[in-house]
Amino acid sequence: MPVNPARGPGISVCVMTSMRGLLAAGAAGAVILTSGAAAQAATAATASTSGAAALTGAAGSAIPDFKPPKTFGTTFQPDPGHDFTKGIHSRRDGILRGWITTVRGGTAEYVPIKWKKGTVTEGQFVGPAEGDAMAYASPIAKDVVFLSAFGCKTMGSMTVDRNTGLGAKRCARSVLIKRHAKMRMPSLITVYKGKIVKVQEIYTP
Repeated sequence: MPVNPARGPGISVCVMTSMRGLLAAGAAGAVILTSGAAAQAATAATASTSGAAALTGAAGSAIPDFKPPKTFGTTFQPDPGHDFTKGIHSRRDGILRGWITTVRGGTAEYVPIKWKKGTVTEGQFVGPAEGDAMAYASPIAKDVVFLSAFGCKTMGSMTVDRNTGLGAKRCARSVLIKRHAKMRMPSLITVYKGKIVKVQEIYTP
Protein backbone atom coordinates (compact mmCIF):
# COMPACT_ATOMS: atom_id res chain seq x y z
CA MET A 1 0.00 0.00 0.00
CA PRO A 2 1.47 3.46 -0.87
CA VAL A 3 2.76 5.69 1.89
CA ASN A 4 2.02 9.35 2.47
CA PRO A 5 5.26 10.27 4.29
CA ALA A 6 3.78 13.36 5.92
CA ARG A 7 0.91 11.33 7.39
CA GLY A 8 2.32 7.83 7.48
CA PRO A 9 1.50 4.45 5.96
CA GLY A 10 -2.04 3.29 5.30
CA ILE A 11 -2.66 0.85 8.15
CA SER A 12 -5.83 -0.23 9.88
CA VAL A 13 -7.67 1.96 12.36
CA CYS A 14 -7.12 -0.72 15.00
CA VAL A 15 -3.35 -0.62 14.54
CA MET A 16 -3.32 3.17 14.45
CA THR A 17 -5.30 3.41 17.67
CA SER A 18 -3.10 0.85 19.39
CA MET A 19 0.05 2.63 18.27
CA ARG A 20 -1.19 6.00 19.44
CA GLY A 21 -2.00 4.57 22.84
CA LEU A 22 1.46 3.10 23.21
CA LEU A 23 3.12 6.35 22.17
CA ALA A 24 1.02 8.39 24.56
CA ALA A 25 1.93 6.13 27.45
CA GLY A 26 5.66 6.30 26.85
CA ALA A 27 6.34 9.82 25.60
CA ALA A 28 7.34 12.76 27.76
CA GLY A 29 4.81 15.11 26.14
CA ALA A 30 1.82 14.88 23.84
CA VAL A 31 -0.15 16.62 21.15
CA ILE A 32 -3.95 16.51 21.39
CA LEU A 33 -5.25 15.24 18.08
CA THR A 34 -8.21 16.98 16.48
CA SER A 35 -9.96 13.67 15.86
CA GLY A 36 -10.27 13.18 19.62
CA ALA A 37 -7.98 10.13 19.53
CA ALA A 38 -5.47 9.37 22.26
CA ALA A 39 -2.60 11.79 22.84
CA GLN A 40 0.38 11.27 20.59
CA ALA A 41 4.05 11.63 21.41
CA ALA A 42 5.23 15.22 21.17
CA THR A 43 8.62 15.05 22.82
CA ALA A 44 11.27 12.51 21.92
CA ALA A 45 12.03 10.44 24.97
CA THR A 46 15.57 10.32 26.26
CA ALA A 47 15.84 6.56 25.73
CA SER A 48 16.00 7.08 21.98
CA THR A 49 17.44 10.55 21.36
CA SER A 50 19.42 11.42 24.46
CA GLY A 51 21.21 8.15 23.97
CA ALA A 52 22.67 9.54 20.76
CA ALA A 53 26.09 9.87 22.37
CA ALA A 54 26.22 6.09 22.60
CA LEU A 55 25.64 5.71 18.85
CA THR A 56 28.63 5.70 16.57
CA GLY A 57 29.11 5.66 12.86
CA ALA A 58 31.01 3.02 10.95
CA ALA A 59 34.23 4.88 11.63
CA GLY A 60 33.58 4.75 15.37
CA SER A 61 33.01 8.50 15.80
CA ALA A 62 30.61 9.32 18.64
CA ILE A 63 27.57 11.49 17.96
CA PRO A 64 27.18 14.25 20.56
CA ASP A 65 24.19 14.19 22.90
CA PHE A 66 22.29 17.13 21.42
CA LYS A 67 18.96 18.19 22.92
CA PRO A 68 16.16 17.04 20.60
CA PRO A 69 13.25 19.25 19.55
CA LYS A 70 9.63 18.33 20.22
CA THR A 71 8.84 15.60 17.75
CA PHE A 72 5.40 17.02 16.93
CA GLY A 73 6.25 20.69 17.47
CA THR A 74 3.81 23.07 15.82
CA THR A 75 6.30 25.82 14.94
CA PHE A 76 9.46 25.81 12.85
CA GLN A 77 12.62 25.61 14.92
CA PRO A 78 14.39 28.97 15.12
CA ASP A 79 17.96 29.25 13.90
CA PRO A 80 19.34 32.51 15.25
CA GLY A 81 22.49 33.66 13.52
CA HIS A 82 22.00 31.64 10.34
CA ASP A 83 22.17 33.93 7.29
CA PHE A 84 19.90 32.46 4.64
CA THR A 85 20.89 35.23 2.21
CA LYS A 86 24.39 33.77 1.80
CA GLY A 87 23.31 30.78 -0.23
CA ILE A 88 22.30 27.33 0.97
CA HIS A 89 24.78 26.02 3.51
CA SER A 90 24.87 23.73 6.52
CA ARG A 91 22.82 24.27 9.63
CA ARG A 92 24.59 24.68 12.95
CA ASP A 93 25.33 21.63 15.07
CA GLY A 94 22.23 20.09 16.64
CA ILE A 95 19.03 18.26 15.79
CA LEU A 96 16.50 19.64 13.33
CA ARG A 97 12.96 18.37 12.91
CA GLY A 98 12.82 18.38 9.13
CA TRP A 99 12.91 16.45 5.91
CA ILE A 100 15.33 16.09 3.04
CA THR A 101 14.14 17.64 -0.22
CA THR A 102 17.01 16.83 -2.59
CA VAL A 103 20.12 14.66 -2.65
CA ARG A 104 22.91 15.40 -5.12
CA GLY A 105 26.30 13.73 -5.07
CA GLY A 106 26.01 12.74 -1.42
CA THR A 107 24.92 16.22 -0.31
CA ALA A 108 21.39 16.68 1.00
CA GLU A 109 19.25 19.79 0.97
CA TYR A 110 16.78 19.88 3.85
CA VAL A 111 14.24 22.19 5.48
CA PRO A 112 12.53 22.46 8.88
CA ILE A 113 9.02 21.05 9.29
CA LYS A 114 6.20 21.48 11.78
CA TRP A 115 3.06 19.57 12.68
CA LYS A 116 -0.16 21.12 11.39
CA LYS A 117 -3.34 19.89 13.00
CA GLY A 118 -6.15 18.97 10.64
CA THR A 119 -9.89 19.46 10.81
CA VAL A 120 -10.93 16.24 9.10
CA THR A 121 -7.73 14.24 9.54
CA GLU A 122 -5.40 14.28 12.53
CA GLY A 123 -3.00 16.50 10.66
CA GLN A 124 0.32 16.26 8.90
CA PHE A 125 3.82 17.66 8.78
CA VAL A 126 4.38 20.68 6.53
CA GLY A 127 7.47 22.51 5.36
CA PRO A 128 8.07 26.21 4.71
CA ALA A 129 5.84 27.96 2.19
CA GLU A 130 7.01 28.15 -1.40
CA GLY A 131 9.57 30.94 -1.70
CA ASP A 132 10.55 30.99 1.98
CA ALA A 133 14.34 30.91 2.28
CA MET A 134 14.72 28.30 5.02
CA ALA A 135 16.77 25.61 3.28
CA TYR A 136 20.07 24.05 4.34
CA ALA A 137 22.59 21.80 2.61
CA SER A 138 25.07 19.39 4.20
CA PRO A 139 27.05 16.37 3.06
CA ILE A 140 25.69 13.06 4.35
CA ALA A 141 28.44 11.49 6.44
CA LYS A 142 29.83 8.22 5.09
CA ASP A 143 29.10 6.59 8.47
CA VAL A 144 25.70 8.28 8.98
CA VAL A 145 23.38 6.59 11.49
CA PHE A 146 20.05 6.06 9.74
CA LEU A 147 17.23 4.78 11.96
CA SER A 148 14.18 3.88 9.90
CA ALA A 149 10.58 3.77 11.12
CA PHE A 150 9.50 1.68 8.12
CA GLY A 151 12.18 -0.96 7.67
CA CYS A 152 15.14 -1.12 5.30
CA LYS A 153 13.98 -3.09 2.26
CA THR A 154 10.41 -1.92 1.81
CA MET A 155 8.10 0.68 3.29
CA GLY A 156 5.67 -1.98 4.52
CA SER A 157 7.32 -2.63 7.88
CA MET A 158 6.84 -0.71 11.12
CA THR A 159 10.19 -0.52 12.92
CA VAL A 160 9.39 2.00 15.64
CA ASP A 161 10.47 2.62 19.21
CA ARG A 162 7.08 2.35 20.93
CA ASN A 163 8.12 4.82 23.63
CA THR A 164 8.99 7.63 21.23
CA GLY A 165 7.39 6.98 17.85
CA LEU A 166 10.84 7.28 16.25
CA GLY A 167 12.63 4.93 13.89
CA ALA A 168 14.51 2.08 15.56
CA LYS A 169 15.85 0.00 12.67
CA ARG A 170 19.37 0.88 11.57
CA CYS A 171 19.70 0.82 7.80
CA ALA A 172 22.48 1.53 5.33
CA ARG A 173 23.40 4.97 4.03
CA SER A 174 22.37 3.85 0.55
CA VAL A 175 18.82 3.16 1.80
CA LEU A 176 18.63 6.63 3.33
CA ILE A 177 19.74 8.31 0.11
CA LYS A 178 17.49 6.25 -2.15
CA ARG A 179 14.38 6.69 0.00
CA HIS A 180 14.75 10.31 1.06
CA ALA A 181 15.74 11.46 -2.42
CA LYS A 182 12.36 10.20 -3.70
CA MET A 183 9.97 11.31 -0.95
CA ARG A 184 9.89 13.73 1.94
CA MET A 185 10.11 11.73 5.15
CA PRO A 186 9.60 13.55 8.49
CA SER A 187 12.76 12.99 10.51
CA LEU A 188 15.04 14.23 13.24
CA ILE A 189 18.19 15.29 11.37
CA THR A 190 21.40 15.59 13.38
CA VAL A 191 24.10 17.88 12.02
CA TYR A 192 27.64 17.81 13.43
CA LYS A 193 30.69 19.63 12.09
CA GLY A 194 28.83 20.56 8.94
CA LYS A 195 27.70 17.02 8.07
CA ILE A 196 24.50 15.04 8.54
CA VAL A 197 25.57 12.33 10.97
CA LYS A 198 22.18 10.90 11.96
CA VAL A 199 18.68 10.70 10.48
CA GLN A 200 15.88 9.21 12.58
CA GLU A 201 12.51 8.91 10.89
CA ILE A 202 9.32 10.00 12.66
CA TYR A 203 6.43 7.56 12.55
CA THR A 204 3.12 9.26 11.71
CA PRO A 205 -0.14 7.24 11.67
